Amino acid sequence: MKAVTEFEHAVCEWRHVDIPMPDGVRLAARIWTPQGAEHAPVPAVLEYIPYRKNDLCAPEDRMNGQYLAGHGYAYIRLDLRGAGDSEGLLLDEYLAQELQDGVDAIAWIAAQPWCDGNVGMIGISWGGFNGLQIAALRPPALKAIITVCSTDDRYADDVHYMGGCLLLDNLSWASQMFARNSLPPDPHSRGESWRALWLDRLRHSGLWLKNWLEHQTRDEFWRHGSVAEDYTRIEVPVYAVSGWADGYCRSVFRLMENLSGPRKGLIGPWAHKYPHLGKPGPAVGFMQETLRWWDQWLKGRETGIMDEPMLRLFMQDSAPPQGGYAVRAGRWVAEPSWPSSSVTRTAFGLATGGRLTLAAGTEPAGPPLAVRSPLMGGKAAGKWCSYAVPGDQPVDQRIDDGGALVFETDPLIEPFEIAGDAALDLSLAVDRPVAQVAVRLGDVAPDGAVTRVTYGVFNLTHRNGHETPEPLVPGRTYRVRVPMKPVAQRFAPGHRLRLAISTNYFPLIWPSPEPVTLTVFPHDSALDLPVRTTSPADAELPAFDPPESAPRPAIEQIEESGGGWQLTHDLGTDACTLDVRDGSGQYRLVDEGITVTKTARERYVADPADPQGVSGRAEWTMGLAHDGWSITTHTQTTLTSTPTAFRVQATLRAWEGETLVHEQEWDETIARVLV
Repeated sequence: MKAVTEFEHAVCEWRHVDIPMPDGVRLAARIWTPQGAEHAPVPAVLEYIPYRKNDLCAPEDRMNGQYLAGHGYAYIRLDLRGAGDSEGLLLDEYLAQELQDGVDAIAWIAAQPWCDGNVGMIGISWGGFNGLQIAALRPPALKAIITVCSTDDRYADDVHYMGGCLLLDNLSWASQMFARNSLPPDPHSRGESWRALWLDRLRHSGLWLKNWLEHQTRDEFWRHGSVAEDYTRIEVPVYAVSGWADGYCRSVFRLMENLSGPRKGLIGPWAHKYPHLGKPGPAVGFMQETLRWWDQWLKGRETGIMDEPMLRLFMQDSAPPQGGYAVRAGRWVAEPSWPSSSVTRTAFGLATGGRLTLAAGTEPAGPPLAVRSPLMGGKAAGKWCSYAVPGDQPVDQRIDDGGALVFETDPLIEPFEIAGDAALDLSLAVDRPVAQVAVRLGDVAPDGAVTRVTYGVFNLTHRNGHETPEPLVPGRTYRVRVPMKPVAQRFAPGHRLRLAISTNYFPLIWPSPEPVTLTVFPHDSALDLPVRTTSPADAELPAFDPPESAPRPAIEQIEESGGGWQLTHDLGTDACTLDVRDGSGQYRLVDEGITVTKTARERYVADPADPQGVSGRAEWTMGLAHDGWSITTHTQTTLTSTPTAFRVQATLRAWEGETLVHEQEWDETIARVLV
């Protein structure tokens, strides 16, 4: 990525600015503006997240802030209430207080002498979520947003649940926020009040995993903040961005289909990353793209961005399976609207002999087929939301497909392309009242290696809706539709398409309360694929500029994290253990003068000899130090279950220097609700 050092405008930076809220709480901001903006006001762009402006996110914030300010915008990085250097408490995601604070902050920004009254919002993940949510509240000064790796539906497409199944990313993400919430404000920003604010956080921020497990269906808890409840509330222009390896690509399609105002969509091959930092590559000139968007909607300049197709997708080529890619081969394709006139829904039949055939239901009925998958039936699944960490993307699917029902096409004679959401219409019966199904579409190379292209999981008790699950009647036949994640994929000649169906997909999702045998009736089932034909608009797409940003600040790595994914299979007991090492180790932010420690360990165990069967554990060590001041925190969260309940055990310890200042333990039991 090119580091840009010369800009149209000289840049001014304010490391800490308090933004007052109506109730007296002060939110902490870091602000970059063009020099002289107080005499020649400019539009402002707000990023509003809990990830700490002075340390954890400082390098990326400075890169973005200097770049935008150098191009004539004010950039404001605002810490949420109760996070970073902001006062107050952060008690959960996207609460009404957070959104109202965002509305009030936008009004404050618009009234500053360096702002011309026009404000945009940008953010990835949390900041992408609340960008949509605050847009739906219609603050007058907010004129446009860019939302990256976010969702319009907090239950259907977020880190907590998928298809009514409990995601293990739920535990992973809860443990990350548990650790981050244990960190204090910086004394440089808050003076002597930092310690009282910190102790208040430690005592009262809470155990978010318990909150989320107490809401296992799509109730009001999840409807709050889900803009899919009423798309008409959003009137400002929206640019929605994601990647195929990200967990949030589905929402881009829904936003393009359901919003009525100006909108653009972009999905690349990327994991949970901004596109100019995109991995797997190719990364693109996203910072230049944001300038085109802001110039169009905040400065009123005609940039041509709205003359281009509404939706741009990266059509991936066939690739060997591996746990991480540097680059994915493929090409960009254009969709002037969504749903697309270039996509035709096409049914493939599940035929005898494990064949997948065009034209479902045209062959003689084969016998019912039964499957009961191993407890860790998702060893090769990777993470629900990839962060481009080696090992967190799916590896060769033959590891999991050995415990699944498998159907394959003949080798392809010609290239075959899909774009959108595949789905499996499944006729089935089960032998337990609670059951789930995992389905995968794979690309089988001539050498037999299988790359997962897309997948879906579904809690069968949610067959009539996520709001009111109903137990299954063992032996009764049901028809369900299992949606898969959207994708754009080209299958090469000589390759085969593979459909795999299993009853477990741990550790991606938590298993059913009891082992389940699933019976599939192939003749009444069909794989529904969104087959795409090449559009003339594909060839007319302008190329992206190369990626660029302001220079990355200097970082001295003191200790590496030793990150990685390791799977152990005990052949004596059949127990499987997945160990994940994460974090950034220990490093020093040279310009900030701060040393940061951030290490994580996660372990997921599936043991058929254990009455509880499976467990997940996540622990984090966090540390901050500068000028003789240092703090360290250690958090640990363990999730287990019985057939009727989940159990969450957690610990939090915090030290100032060598002194233990806070210690707390939790042991919570939450009833399972048909999950």
